[in-house]
Amino acid sequence: CLATQQQDSFATLREAQRIGKTWAPCAPTREVGALRNQCKEVARLVNKWDRKHEMCKMRKGTRTYDSVRSIGLTVDAIAAVEGSSMKVGFIGQGIMGRPMCLNLLQAGYEVTVWNRSTDKCKAAVEAGANVATTAREVVEASDITFAMLSDPEAALEVATMEDGVVSGMSAGKGYVDVSTVDAATAVTIANAVTAKGGRFLEAPVSGSKKPAEDGALIFLAAGDEGLFQEASPLLEVMGKAQFFLGQVGKGAEMKLVVNMVMGSMMAAFGEGLELGKKAGLDQQQVLQVISLGAIASPMFALKGPSMIEGTFQPAFPLKHQQKDLRLALALGDQLAQELPVAAAANELYKRAQAENLGDNDFSAVVKVLQWNTDDLP
Repeated sequence: CLATQQQDSFATLREAQRIGKTWAPCAPTREVGALRNQCKEVARLVNKWDRKHEMCKMRKGTRTYDSVRSIGLTVDAIAAVEGSSMKVGFIGQGIMGRPMCLNLLQAGYEVTVWNRSTDKCKAAVEAGANVATTAREVVEASDITFAMLSDPEAALEVATMEDGVVSGMSAGKGYVDVSTVDAATAVTIANAVTAKGGRFLEAPVSGSKKPAEDGALIFLAAGDEGLFQEASPLLEVMGKAQFFLGQVGKGAEMKLVVNMVMGSMMAAFGEGLELGKKAGLDQQQVLQVISLGAIASPMFALKGPSMIEGTFQPAFPLKHQQKDLRLALALGDQLAQELPVAAAANELYKRAQAENLGDNDFSAVVKVLQWNTDDLP
């Protein structure tokens, strides 16, 4: 076997690929199910394996092979392939789209990119991406095209404009929109894509900039189930979990539920920090107490220190959080579901936007709680 490094060299997928993008098949096989995404699981397993063991062989009957089989990898050959023949498109190179695209490139896929602001494609091009002049060119060059766009208006425009996604669509091509939009927008785009013979999958993500960089997003997919299965290796490169939720619109609705809860939690967390400060409590101790109790949250642990320091580098812009709250409240109106907590939180985010905090991280909502009432718009 060409993979002769010690097992701790395989702690991550990227490290495994760095050591060598080509692993020779370690046993004869009739079906090679080991696509690049499976390398991540192999790397995770090997990292847990006996640290004195060198991964020099992977043959039937060995303890290493059996342990790989035991976690459900249906492979007779463990191979980190040089790359799939699948051609991938990626539209949108913003805070989320850029790292997602870079992970696909690092995994060896051929990627064609386009962004309305061409300069934002620089990082992807430097990593080996091809750059197109229109969204249409991306779709025409790709088997599956992803789009990560800022809001429903942008998603609909890029899909349906002249030289947009739909104009480049043809039979068999796939379009996966990972933007956060409302269900009606997702259905409109889906109908336009399928009318040209294409396949559509909505797959909004749960996660912000850091999970996007780490390939740890959660995909909430709905639409064409065949496309979901075909795109799964790509989703696994970019994420840690994926769910198929049914018909188009259900992905959007799930994402709005998640982000509505997240926005409300952040607003309440900010209130707690500010109340504690006004009461003379040490804010670091407030964080420690919260972290040890039933309401402990990775989000609180991540955002709390920067909120106390007053730094709000955008991982998830406040303007997008307010947009998601607005869409969730509209869904509530449509379904006759009262959402009084989310509605109150939305007012705080609207105030923050009025004070030009929209491009800050959504945790900057705490700033409107620090101002005197007379200072509010």
